[in-house]
Amino acid sequence: MESPHGAAVSAQDFGLKGPRGWVFQGVDLTAPPGSLVAVEGPSGSGRTCLLLALTGRMRPSRGHAEVGGLRLPGRAGAVRAISGLGPVPGVNELDPAFTVAEHLRERALLRRRFDGSLHALLHPRAARAAARAAVDAALDAAGLDLATLPKAERTSVRDLERLEVLRLSIALALMGDPRLLAVDDADLKLSDRERAEAWRLLRGIADGGTTVLAVCGEAPEGALTVRTGGRRNTPDGTDPAAPTATTDTTGTTDPSDITAGSTTTGKETADASTGTGRA
Repeated sequence: MESPHGAAVSAQDFGLKGPRGWVFQGVDLTAPPGSLVAVEGPSGSGRTCLLLALTGRMRPSRGHAEVGGLRLPGRAGAVRAISGLGPVPGVNELDPAFTVAEHLRERALLRRRFDGSLHALLHPRAARAAARAAVDAALDAAGLDLATLPKAERTSVRDLERLEVLRLSIALALMGDPRLLAVDDADLKLSDRERAEAWRLLRGIADGGTTVLAVCGEAPEGALTVRTGGRRNTPDGTDPAAPTATTDTTGTTDPSDITAGSTTTGKETADASTGTGRA
């Protein structure tokens, strides 16, 4: 049964082919609302493109998926509307010259602009108060205390620690009250302690009802995990050069095989997007 907030995510024979070959293929996935889904694999194994495809931002070449009952690729626009995307290189990176306050203000203004409600137009003071409340709630959910930053909210992104950047990007995504939160490189350049903090944060968001899809180098114990990057011989009709993956729905040692792979690197995400077309 669909959660009133979190979005169930499923995929069947899901694949995407770019100008350099298959980015991923044959992905099968079932994740109930409020799941923490880790897409684990080395850079270049198709993990980021899978994240973009499942959030309606890249058009698949094979199979289908559903997010919150919305079928991909046909309902890609609706899927984008219910999903929040953290920073992805070449897609929506944070501006290092902007301060934390500038990023938060810009996101709040965009929310008000695209909300377009009559109430906001007739009651601008109430709309500003609601925007402030949304910012505060998102910062609290992301665990980002502005008072602890070097220059508080006037701190530039370039002066933030990696974990603080991650928290800020998550807060910005949560301001849209998404049913699915997608995070790229969730554990990149983090110490063991910081990595544990990052996964506690994401698990807490999932426990609160929002489905979380996180790309990582190493999945945490207990997450529903899709692993990319292995290789094996494939039957006729598939790409024999494409890496394969396993999906583990228990967090233990009971994986069922799926194929998923990439002939691209993270640097080539834009190439894949160009070759397949944005949804």
